[in-house]
Amino acid sequence: MRISASFTVSDIGTFKEKLLLWSQQFEEIVWLEGNGHANAYSSFDALLAVDALTTIKTDSYQAFEKLREFQGQAKDYIFGYLSYDLKNDVERLSSKNYDGLDFAELFFFQPKKIIKITGDTVVFEYLMMVDDEIQSDFDSISGGASEIESVTVTENIKIKLRVFKDEYYRQVRKMLSHIHRGDIYEANFCQEFYAEDTQISPYKTYQKLNKISEAPFASFLRVYDNYLISASPERYLRKEGGKLISQPIKGTSKRAEQPEEDDKLVNALKTDPKERAENIMIVDLVRNDLSKSALKGSVVVEELCEVYTFQQVHQMISTVVAQVPLVANPVDVIKESFPMGSMTGAPKVSAMKIIEELEAFKRGLYSGAVGYFTPDGDFDFNVVIRSILYNATKKYVSYSVGGAITAKAVPEKEYEECLLKAKAMREVLEG
Repeated sequence: MRISASFTVSDIGTFKEKLLLWSQQFEEIVWLEGNGHANAYSSFDALLAVDALTTIKTDSYQAFEKLREFQGQAKDYIFGYLSYDLKNDVERLSSKNYDGLDFAELFFFQPKKIIKITGDTVVFEYLMMVDDEIQSDFDSISGGASEIESVTVTENIKIKLRVFKDEYYRQVRKMLSHIHRGDIYEANFCQEFYAEDTQISPYKTYQKLNKISEAPFASFLRVYDNYLISASPERYLRKEGGKLISQPIKGTSKRAEQPEEDDKLVNALKTDPKERAENIMIVDLVRNDLSKSALKGSVVVEELCEVYTFQQVHQMISTVVAQVPLVANPVDVIKESFPMGSMTGAPKVSAMKIIEELEAFKRGLYSGAVGYFTPDGDFDFNVVIRSILYNATKKYVSYSVGGAITAKAVPEKEYEECLLKAKAMREVLEG
């Protein structure tokens, strides 16, 4: 059982910064931040979960079954992540590519402490065993917690490429030959950028990335020595009662400094036949995925190929909704559509096989999802893109980017799009 207490805060921006800084003392942290992008499917401005009472950590073998059991027993909020390689639990697939990060493939925890921010109201929801700490925690956060430990950071971080440009072109051409042969229609092809023997301050890195990106599904995750610093613009899947909401992104354009030029880029993206085709293909895939759980005839495209503007880029986003039976198990609903269509391709299983064959790294948490389940079986998860991943023990920092390869893809243009998506992460790490 949880005890709630609410407070009104006058300077919520400063409080958020202090709150995330205060959270750094804990070994299990999930921070979700909307950055003011409120929409019909938002339920908070920011949400923090810390300090595990119980946890589940596993590889992909029977991962969803284990999560189903954990979620059912907890009957409480649980927060955590699903890595892309849980595809191996959903289908008969494998992941044998190089993994420099070494994250578990699934991790969730039941937090003792949850703090939710909506407008200028802060709500503390603590398990009864720690509810006597609510007032002292609020006072500590408001007073400004100092950083728990000073972090030695690497100066002049050197980012390396897992594959060089010519190799990327070669692999995209192989992907195109699969498309022309009819094996697939589209696949998301990704590449990794990384730095070894490198130490960063996860908190400060998140603050920098969030400031220049202001993404609607930003997240900071810590699981012991593993960190995710994410400026994700994309929702994977949300469940509200009997309603499912998925908002896939396909289609990216750069920003311009001059408003007139920026408007032209928006219109060009809206009418670009290649970008629209990519988006519509993935919408069809998402519709198919949701129909596995949905009530017959309830899958609807609410929004098709709408262009949204973010700090770094313009994005083409669609919204697909469906109704599911109220008795549907939430973990089963996720399993039916995992991994998300925007990060795989169509047909999905064929695309995932070809991706594994042509990519040079194990995706892990990149293109997985971070989020939470509520006590009554609702959930909300983002797509882990535009993100920095860090293993503090191994001193290994990584970010990956990719794009949809379709029949009309030009390797050189796809590479340029990757660099555009990587810009914010590179800027934050290299300065």
